[in-house]
Order: sequence, then C-alpha cells, then structure tokens
Amino acid sequence: MYRFIRNILFWFSPEGVHYFSMNSLKLLCSIGIIRKIMAFIFSAKHESLITDTFHLRFKNPIGLGAGFDKNAKYLRELKALGFGFVEIGTVTPLPQAGNDKPRLFRLPKDNALINRMGFNNDGVKVVAERLKKWKEKELAVSSQESADSGKLPTANCQLIIGGNIGKNKITPNEDAWKDYEICFKELHSYVDYFVVNVSSPNTPGLRELQEKESLRKILMHLQMINNGKAKSKPILLKIAPDLSQDQLDDVIDLALEIKLDGLVCTNTTISRVGLLTPKDEIEKIGAGGLSGKPIRERSTLVVEYIHKKTGGEIPIIASGGIFTADDAKEKMNAGATLLQVWTGFIYEGPSIVKKICRQL
Repeated sequence: MYRFIRNILFWFSPEGVHYFSMNSLKLLCSIGIIRKIMAFIFSAKHESLITDTFHLRFKNPIGLGAGFDKNAKYLRELKALGFGFVEIGTVTPLPQAGNDKPRLFRLPKDNALINRMGFNNDGVKVVAERLKKWKEKELAVSSQESADSGKLPTANCQLIIGGNIGKNKITPNEDAWKDYEICFKELHSYVDYFVVNVSSPNTPGLRELQEKESLRKILMHLQMINNGKAKSKPILLKIAPDLSQDQLDDVIDLALEIKLDGLVCTNTTISRVGLLTPKDEIEKIGAGGLSGKPIRERSTLVVEYIHKKTGGEIPIIASGGIFTADDAKEKMNAGATLLQVWTGFIYEGPSIVKKICRQL
C-alpha cells in the first residue's frame, strides 16, 4: 500500500511532500481515537527491545535522525509511529531560512537523497518553548493515565528526545563555541541528550570544526556547563563518514580523553562514488549531503572501526543506510547500541520501526 502512495508522492517536490505528509499525519493524530489506533498498529514495544544507555531507557533502539523534525513540531505523531527516540534539529541560536530551494532531491535508483538544507530552523527559543509545551502535555496525559489505573504518575514520556545543535551560518568558526553554548543552555531542561553537529556539509566551513582542537574547545566548554547543572545530560558528537583514519583516531582519542558520552556515526557524505543515477543528473543537482543506501557500507565500517578501537567503551548511535532489519543487525553487529533512520523512513514508509523491531 505504501509503495503505491509513495509512487504518487514522488511526482511532487520532496520538501513540499515532506511537510504535506507530516501535516496530514498531524491532522489525523489530532483525533484521539485515530491516534490510538495508529499507536496500536505501529507499536514497537517488547521487553527484549528495551535499551539502557547514556543513563536513559529507550523503549526500542530505533530512532529518527536529526533533520526530519527540525523544529519539534511532530513529536506526538512520530511517537504514534513507534519510534523509540527522536532527534530534533539541527537547532541554531537564531532562526535561519537555510539554503535556497530546491535543496532536497531524490535518487530513486539508489534509494538515496541529496540535501543541502542549511540548518533551516525556527531558532532555539521557539523550539525550546515548543518542547516545554510538549513535555507538559505528555506529563498531564501520563498523570491522567496513572489516575485511571491507580498507579503513581511518572514524568517518563517513553519517547526520548535528543537535541541536535549547531551554529548559525553567519557565526565565524572562532566563535562557534558560543552558539553551541546558547543552544545547550536553552534546550537543557527539555531534551534528554545532546548531539553536537559539526559534520553537516551544508554550512560553509562547519566541517573544519571536526579538527581535534576545535572540537576540544566546544565539547569541554559544554561539559563544564553540564557539570554545573543539577542534572547533567549526555553529550554526543555526530561525525562525517568522510573522515580519514587519522581524523577518526583524533576523534576517538579526544572522546576517550574527555569522557564523551557517545558518538553518532554518521552524517551524510559528499562522495558520489558508485551511484546508479546518471552522472549528468547528479551534476545537475549539485552540492549537498548524500544519504541512504549508498552510505550504508561506509557508515558500518566507521562504526566497526570505532567500536574495535575503543573496545566498546564509547556507545554509538549508528545512522546511514538503514532500511531493513538486516541493515539494523549489520550496524548492531558492528558495535552500535542504538540506530537512527531517516532516508529509510522515506522509502520504506511509516511501518519501518515495527518491521525492524519485529525481527530484532
């Protein structure tokens, strides 16, 4: 059924279809009975799926990667689709429109996407307020359900929220740490973990921040702030699949040295090697980060290298080319603790979480 719907949707602009689909889902989920039916149909709960890491409990290990719900607008809907966690963002201190359109492209022959969105988002203050309201609403629902069942209320929303943070395009790299600080402080009360994004290829100069000393400055500053909070939050780093072995070793050394909570492996790639889509079509699309099936193998190799190099000491969220349960198992066998889908969600449809979890 979804393949038929997808074929129709693929006739239209990718970015337009994204918002049309999610807003339609939002409208459906506003009807309580429909939302409950959807949650039942797409439920991916089982004791064997519960994953404890980062001092957090995930109801299942399948999450939605950053960039899909940039502004925390669709959390209720994504929860109904069975996701164990959702990473919002990338969020920047100031709102920004992102790069010029068109900036999102499908490569159906490769089961892939190319995007150059450019951290388009509503800004951290708006997103923080939206998350605050979400938390309050979820707590109210939990309290009501507890009252009905006679059990004590819990603040656990069962959907873990990650906050992916970045810098504004206008901020020079030498001041980037200030942008990460602003986002960290504003979101700290409302997300369960943080991901520092220095690996998107769509903000000029951003990937230069992956160099060891630049990373050290940003991460250690955030850790200092974190340690001053009543309750600290896990801090992870998202890295590119295009790093050399020496660069990977630098990331590993730094992560171990400062006791980073984890890594997200990997972001999109700037490589275009091995694509089935004709070269002239690729050239017409131009710059952007490639995601989906073409980066599955490289992403897995990065996960495996880091896992072996650290003896499993650094927890890893694997992202890149996960479409099926076999893809998920491949990442877990390589050393991943949690998994994120994004492009796979577009191509496989709303049942992707349930299908993967059923076989896990």
